[in-house]
Amino acid sequence: MCGIYGRLSSTPVSVAEVCQSRDRLAHRGPDDSGLWVSADERVALAHRRLSILDLTPGGHQPMVSTCGRYLIVFNGEIYNYLELRQELVNVGVSFRSNSDTEVLLAAFKEWGVECLTRLNGMFAFAILDTTSRSLFFARDRAGKKPFYYRKDCDGFSFASELKALGKAPFSLRALNYYLSLGYVPSHLCIAEGVSKLPPAYAGTFDIVSGTLKTWPYWVLPVDEPTGRFTLENLVDEADSLFRDSVRIRMRSDVPVGVLLSGGLDSSLVVAAAAQATPQPVKTFTISIPGTSLDESRHAMLVARHFGTQHQVLELSRPSLDTINEMARLIDEPLADSSLIPAYLVSKLTVGHVKVALGGDGGDELFGGYSDYPTALKDSSRLGWIPVPVLSRVARLAGRLPAGVKGRNRLFALQGGAYQSMIWGSPYFDWALRTRVFSEDALQELGPALDEPERWLLSLFNSGRDPVDAMSRTHFGSILSDDFLVKVDRASMAVSLEMRSPFLDYRLIEFAFGRVPSRWKVSQGQTRILEKKLAERWLPAHLNLNRKQGFSIPLDSWLRSSRCRDLEELRSCLPDAISSSVVDDLIRGEMRGRANGSRIFSLIMLCLARRNTEFSA
Repeated sequence: MCGIYGRLSSTPVSVAEVCQSRDRLAHRGPDDSGLWVSADERVALAHRRLSILDLTPGGHQPMVSTCGRYLIVFNGEIYNYLELRQELVNVGVSFRSNSDTEVLLAAFKEWGVECLTRLNGMFAFAILDTTSRSLFFARDRAGKKPFYYRKDCDGFSFASELKALGKAPFSLRALNYYLSLGYVPSHLCIAEGVSKLPPAYAGTFDIVSGTLKTWPYWVLPVDEPTGRFTLENLVDEADSLFRDSVRIRMRSDVPVGVLLSGGLDSSLVVAAAAQATPQPVKTFTISIPGTSLDESRHAMLVARHFGTQHQVLELSRPSLDTINEMARLIDEPLADSSLIPAYLVSKLTVGHVKVALGGDGGDELFGGYSDYPTALKDSSRLGWIPVPVLSRVARLAGRLPAGVKGRNRLFALQGGAYQSMIWGSPYFDWALRTRVFSEDALQELGPALDEPERWLLSLFNSGRDPVDAMSRTHFGSILSDDFLVKVDRASMAVSLEMRSPFLDYRLIEFAFGRVPSRWKVSQGQTRILEKKLAERWLPAHLNLNRKQGFSIPLDSWLRSSRCRDLEELRSCLPDAISSSVVDDLIRGEMRGRANGSRIFSLIMLCLARRNTEFSA
């Protein structure tokens, strides 16, 4: 894991400013820093290093190819670098280091853009071709690693985080998405004029002409699963794929551990890790004594079964005070309050290991969300009601004050049961946004007010059936733009590398291209195939239906503090948000309405605006 920054300009760059931008990313790479500037001083590449593979200076970046033509700055890990290295050696390539960075650079030199199809990893990188005066850049398929960029009249800049790119106007369009979803999706950025490279995209920037191109190099499988196979056949296939995914993610020159909650996903990771190494696996469980978040008892069952070196990391009761500690990390806002425990867990874990494996992605691949059987059940019960009737009822519910019990549930049904994941928001649905936005903002947005919901609907409509549609929507939106952003920011804040075996692209293609929906969710059961795999690997007495999210008592915290954090920060809210509606939200929260997620989203928005240099 690292932080990358680059500036390609029509005029000489300021080396001091480049170093300043690079060092705003120092938390992503505390072990080393690097800088390369072209002879004409118009191109600068900069790097902050977190040393994981090849701890010697041989892994220093920016790295220059043996021929001197190419330079790379790279954030992430290429898990199959040993296999690629051997393939390259077989065609005559020689290596100076044992780093995956050099393998990636050599792969690009040998295979060009097609090297992307061979990479198994999490990555965001940029490669400068000094001969053609062009930059090639790419991001991994699932979107584990971030890549922000800006093209302006003077050239092109890129960075691992928004804070490194300097001043920019505030985007009302992105704010509309943020208030709706609780995150800014990858095709937008909260800073006007700044873009994010979407997952599975690559691009080029031609320094001479100033031409910028981006394109997708990979997409989810779209065809219906075909062929003669049984559930057991597919479990065999999942068994082999998952073992290998974990095996290659155990590669490291620093200590590796597994975050073990005792739930299905993390327990499977531990099981595969125990099979991949002769040494006892290091496992870590977070305990908050006296709360429902104490998972130590469940995790201990798995740890004992596999003989791991198990540690229970006791977390003092988290509170909103943690926001003050995290505040410096926030640039593009994220309303997911589980960012707080994710940060605290990372902070404890990095005291023992530098790399940790987690269970992110299992729910999206194998149908783990409780929303799926709920939507199927609701459709069975409400399917006889015409959608226009449901829509009218939903719109009536939308007139109710924010936080009234049952309001969100009814409002979510306006497109039918299956689309409840689209129209129901714990933040600000489109009806609430007509109130929270100022008149000027509403006039500027116009018909685009419901654009966030229509974007989700476009993902949903790509599904083959309701379960597939819901899974693709989650994979293409909240997984990459919320959950993985949360994990990246929380872990990199303390220089911990998090790896996600479920997000191996081979498993992703298997789950979406090979597994029928009936073997994910059916008759109230979720993760059917995954549980079959668990029956082979995990203790028989482990509760496979248990699902414990790491949540926090947000409403009670806000009420006990009388929403102090928002009151202290509200001067940072953009003018597009109505101050009187914010007052109503706070009053409703203090009266017992469930507005915690909405208020927290505004707190995070304030922090983002305070920490990011907006020019307007």
